[in-house]
Amino acid sequence: MFYKDERLALFIDGMNLYLASKTLGFDIDYKLLRHELSRRGKLMRVMYYTAILEKEDFSPIRPLIDWLSYNGYNMVTKAAKEYSDGEGRRKIKGNMEIELTVDAMQLASRIDHAVLFSGDGDYLPLVASLQRQGVRVSVVSTTRGQHPMIGDELRRQADNFIELDDLRDVIGRPGREQSSESYDAKRQHSRQAQELPA
Repeated sequence: MFYKDERLALFIDGMNLYLASKTLGFDIDYKLLRHELSRRGKLMRVMYYTAILEKEDFSPIRPLIDWLSYNGYNMVTKAAKEYSDGEGRRKIKGNMEIELTVDAMQLASRIDHAVLFSGDGDYLPLVASLQRQGVRVSVVSTTRGQHPMIGDELRRQADNFIELDDLRDVIGRPGREQSSESYDAKRQHSRQAQELPA
């Protein structure tokens, strides 16, 4: 539930949102997402967090990052770390939990409602801390698809759980040919997701 006079901040875990929407079989239209949430309250900040593979000559996610930064999103990025596991498989680590948590705690005194786009159970202490400071917290993720993308404890802790699949018609990208940039960005997110450790 949203109230028009609430000061809202969105915290988007880019990789987690990408995986959730992929599980549901649709792409997020970030222009529609920002517009929809700005209708629901006073949008103070829209934060987007993602790790980038810096070693590549061209980062496929760069066009998305550039578009978001020019369209009202505050981008927080860092270099993803590559390593090999015990069996010699290439792995990529690019968690953004600390960055998102620090920003949310810093904004807590200036917002009424935080909307977290992630089902990662590691955010449970953050949600509880924000609530103790009087901030309502909504979590956007999914329980549908092959694997639920939200931890049960996080879902129970949140003041409001928003099923991402229910937003498909509101923030989903209409069926049309994707640009090569969005295809490349999707490909990098997909590759990172496949290589992330469980």
